[in-house]
Order: sequence, then C-alpha cells, then structure tokens
Amino acid sequence: MPHLHLESFKTPSFPARCGDVEFDFIAHNTGRRDESLIATRYKGREFFLVHKKNEAKELLKCDKITRPSPNFIVKHALLAYAECAGLNILDSNVDNAPENTHLKTHDALKTISFFAEDFPREREVRIEVGFGSARHLLHQAEANPDVLFIGLEIHKPSIEQALKQIVIRNLNNVMVLDYDARLFLEFVPSNVVGKIYVHFPVPWDKKPHRRVISEAFLNESIRVLKTGGTLELRTDSEEYYRFALETFSAPPQSRFEVYKNRDIAISSKYEDRWKRLEKNIYDVIFTCQSESPEAELSGDFSFGSTQIPLDAMHRIGTETIKREWGFLHVERTFQIGEDRAMLRLAMGSFDRPESCYVIVEKGRTRYFPSLPVRSRANLAAHTLLNELLHG
Repeated sequence: MPHLHLESFKTPSFPARCGDVEFDFIAHNTGRRDESLIATRYKGREFFLVHKKNEAKELLKCDKITRPSPNFIVKHALLAYAECAGLNILDSNVDNAPENTHLKTHDALKTISFFAEDFPREREVRIEVGFGSARHLLHQAEANPDVLFIGLEIHKPSIEQALKQIVIRNLNNVMVLDYDARLFLEFVPSNVVGKIYVHFPVPWDKKPHRRVISEAFLNESIRVLKTGGTLELRTDSEEYYRFALETFSAPPQSRFEVYKNRDIAISSKYEDRWKRLEKNIYDVIFTCQSESPEAELSGDFSFGSTQIPLDAMHRIGTETIKREWGFLHVERTFQIGEDRAMLRLAMGSFDRPESCYVIVEKGRTRYFPSLPVRSRANLAAHTLLNELLHG
C-alpha cells in the first residue's frame, strides 16, 4: 500500500487545499492518541488518509475502508498532503506515475453502489466470480462484444492487472468489482443474467461454509438467471465437485451437466498448472428452467429528524451485537473538533461485513463518506443502530 514515512507530522488549517486535492477535517481516535484520520477529496472521490505515530517515525497512508482505486489517487493525495502541511518525507514507496495512464480505468472499475442503485439491463449480462488472471473474462468479452461482463474479484493486484488489460485491449463491455460474490447477486435483478462462471474457486475443504457454491448461492443464481441461463463450476477439487453435485441436485427440479477434463477455448494459469500435474478438471453446469419474481427490499439509511447527542455513541458500547441477520459492532470512536464525533462500525452480514463511518453532530447524523450498500443485512443493522442512538 502507498505510504510516506515522515520526520514529523503537522496539520494545516482545515479545510485546506493543495492543487486538486482537498482536506476537510481531521478526526482523532479517542482510544489511541497515535492515530488520526484526514478527510480527503479528489475529483469527487472522498476517503480518509491515516496518520499513525510510533517511536521511530510518523506514518501517513490510506484508510483501508475508504481506500479508492487505482493507486494513483492515493499516491497523489499523500504527496499533496505532505506539500500542504510542509512535511519532510524520510522515505516512501510513492512515485509520480502519470495520471492519464491510470484514470482511464475508472469507467471499468465500479463500486457495489453502482449496481445497487441502477443495475445495467440494456443487454445480456454474464458474471465471472473470482476472475484471477482475467484470461477467461477478457477472452469472453472480446468474443462477445454485445454482452456485458461483470468480473468479481477481491485480490487487488488481480484487479489492477485486469484494468490495465481492459485499457490495452480497448474493451467497453467489461465492469470490474471488488466484492463478495455470495452477496453480490442480491443486487442483481431477476432474469437478466445469461451465464455465471465460477472457475477454480478456493476449495475451502476444511471450511466448506466459506465456499461460493451453496444452497443460498444457487437459489440466488436461479433468480437472476434467464430461462436457459447457466451456472458453471469448473474445479480441480474432487471434493468441491461432489459437493456441487449434491447442491445442484437439491432443488425439487434441476437440470445440470457434468464433464471431466473438458477442453475450453481459454484456460487460466491455475488450469495450466493442474494440467501439467495431470490433475483432473471437473465441470458442473446448472441450467435455469424458469423465470423468477423480482426480489423485494424496503427501508433506507436515514437517522430521522430528532437530534442525537454526542454522547449517544456510549449507549452502543463496544460489544458485538449479534442477530439472526448479522451483527453490529463499534470498532473505534473519533473526535472531530469540539462539536462532532465519529464512529467506525462493522455491520451487516457475517459473510461480507461492511465497515463504515458515522458522524454524529448537532442537528445531523450521517454516514461518511457514503451510505452503506443497500443490502438486507445492512438495512437491519442500520435499524438497530438508529434505535440505540436514539435511546
């Protein structure tokens, strides 16, 4: 992650600006005096820079929760803050990469909010879960220019590489997202997806509950797939293969095909490795046979019109509150000046917890820098948070 090691840390008078980067306020961790967050804005992107202090030197980096992509944005913001505050940089891993080689990827890189607010429905959609090297994803996109491909991946270096290849190949039918596939399908409308590819997922032989393929994932796949659409698992794990057979057989009616060592048009680096080791490759392809009604979701993330006092955060405490739908947990508290406070929360689903910030101030309580993703678990967690803050 890009970072600067500083001789000492200083703050400008907030709000401050250096070129096209703005710094709005600083929030101090009430439990740890050696950590603070700097609210940063660059071309509409809002995020936090993090200052940490140890005995040897001061560290300035980006907050993991709000971190933007690509890395150029973080590097640019770090150098801008150092210039704005007059800081002496001892060492860093930040270079001055030209902006235009990185920001071209913004059109392909999406956030989950993009899909939650207005899912693209103009053409057939195909989804690849855990695209890794992106060989298969990019090959399919080139071969099917009229289809929109959505690639899901949580490994950031793989995302960066895929984005570079999208620019190099001039592809305009690929969207990339860093998100857990087990939850992503909740935001997909019914009956719009032609194919879902799950190629060489982590087997999780010792923790099968973490597998992508599950009864819940299959049910959501059936809902979002068109009639005749397919969910395709490709794996070298015989245990995962047998698990998929059992899962795909569970619905009252199901149709699926099974292949062993089937050749496909493009192979991943993992598949090349397994073939060199003479491992068997299994395909289990489930076909959707019916249409599904649209999923219903109600509620919002408002805190109401009643003022919430600054000490309301103490009503919540620091113990994790667990419910059937998920959980709510206050991780840290921050002070912003004299009249504002901020909570760092973990909330929502156990499978994909969402971390976010809530600012409590006179007359207004709000999420910062953006609302949580509008999922069932997050809406339930927000309802609980609202009840606790209002006493």
